[in-house]
Amino acid sequence: MVGNKGFWQSGHKPSLFSSFLYFDVSFMIWVLMGPLVVIIMADYPMDAAQKANLVALPILGGSILRLVLGFLTDRIGPKRTAQLGMAITMVPLVWGWQFVNSLNELYYVGLLLGVAGASFAAALPLASRWYPPQYQGLAMGIAGAGNSGTVFTTLFANRIAQAYGWETVFGLALIPIAIVFIVFSILAKDSPNQPKPKTLADYGNILKEKDAWLFCILYSVTFGGFVGLANYLTIFFNTQYGLSPVRAADFTTLCVIAGSFFRPVGGWLADRIGGIRMLMLLYAGAALMLASVSSIPPLGVVTALLFVGMMCLGAGNGSVFQLVPQRFQNEIGIVTGIVGAAGGIGGFLLPKILGNLYKSTGSYTPGFLVLSGIALSCIVLMFIVQGQWKREFLGQGGKARLEEGTLAS
Repeated sequence: MVGNKGFWQSGHKPSLFSSFLYFDVSFMIWVLMGPLVVIIMADYPMDAAQKANLVALPILGGSILRLVLGFLTDRIGPKRTAQLGMAITMVPLVWGWQFVNSLNELYYVGLLLGVAGASFAAALPLASRWYPPQYQGLAMGIAGAGNSGTVFTTLFANRIAQAYGWETVFGLALIPIAIVFIVFSILAKDSPNQPKPKTLADYGNILKEKDAWLFCILYSVTFGGFVGLANYLTIFFNTQYGLSPVRAADFTTLCVIAGSFFRPVGGWLADRIGGIRMLMLLYAGAALMLASVSSIPPLGVVTALLFVGMMCLGAGNGSVFQLVPQRFQNEIGIVTGIVGAAGGIGGFLLPKILGNLYKSTGSYTPGFLVLSGIALSCIVLMFIVQGQWKREFLGQGGKARLEEGTLAS
């Protein structure tokens, strides 16, 4: 029985690895605009709001397209959906490499890079459907740790751009995604436990569920906070502390590492102490760190604070998706797309909040205080819903359903 197997024996390791790899390269491409914008603005001058728009548009595109890829995942399977997503992702890379002639065209390139961000909707179900309920947090965390692709972008993009031009970065990004496409096509395999394809009406039914909206709110703060900061921090370090594009991206890398590698830790810990308790702790940590950053302390201090704050947000991503499959096990493809889209909307709004408030006030303090307040509001929300969730799917009834699902699988 699956229930007697350990994690590594209970699923399909090549598919789990493929999910991680696909997610990793997609995330790397999705956030290209974040560090590059401080170099691009030498060719296309931008104010604070325009810079925020350029880094926010890929996140918005990813948010919208996740719904499309989520629908396709349930119709044609996560493997073919992922292959389609990687093929389409090559289009904005070629455009940015060879054909951009204006800031408006860069906006379109950024929006199309959202196809890479939509990879959540295929990568996570590909991994999740191979593993029983008691290992969902770890499986989703490992696949979701592909957001570590951000590290490669912040570490190398500006170095390559300064040496060979920012357009070359888009061209070189075609190489890893082509390699991953081949490896993924060979190794990935759809689980035999594919749910029945869902219709548009099924999406409407999910949106009638209050819990779906609650998960959307929670994930818009954890993932939205992570991806929004990952995209915007290079601008913040460059503007606030006068760092060069490469140095600003290096400091961003330090912060991104925390959020990237603590996602599976968040899922693993949530499996053990409970997703609700874990999320409360993480939102509290993020709120405290963001409030401290609002005082704009010295560079070393603010970097340490952001490192811890990103660690909390990254672990929070894994914790949210430890809860989601327990509530919506049979609709995981649809819910992953919807919740992922909400996370993208949060990531879209974060740069807009920081950029627009900086433009109007000349300071980043109001923006970080607003973000801290949003994290605190999530703690209040968790206090309100925890009793109902424990009764309905996390308490004794939830345990019975979990054991039943384990035996059935």
